[in-house]
Amino acid sequence: MADRSKDLLSLIREQLSEQGIDLDSLCGSDSDAPVKVVCVAPDMQDSVRELGEATRDQVVMVRIDEKTSTTLDNWVETGAVRSRSEGAALFIREGLKVRAEELRKLKGALRGVEAAKRKLRRQAKEVLEGRD
Repeated sequence: MADRSKDLLSLIREQLSEQGIDLDSLCGSDSDAPVKVVCVAPDMQDSVRELGEATRDQVVMVRIDEKTSTTLDNWVETGAVRSRSEGAALFIREGLKVRAEELRKLKGALRGVEAAKRKLRRQAKEVLEGRD
């Protein structure tokens, strides 16, 4: 299996190199460094369609830098999205898809934290009720 992974990594390095991308400069020169390869659809047509069909009733306020703002404006100007808000929602959704596995692991850890909070509240209630 390790040989297969090395062959795949070699193939990825070769294809990226053909596109002018040096994986070592992006990830560091340590060949044993963990690398995560994510495949993203060449277009986001399906995601834009899904986003247009979904109800977006949750408001999230974020501060972004000027470069990100300009990039969102460019997306709006191309007609790919209707507004900065739609563009930001699209990229948040796509980013969450890319990081789904990490988020799944963190969600499990969060359940443990929530269980500990419930236990602490129960114990605090028992202690406070015993004081009367």
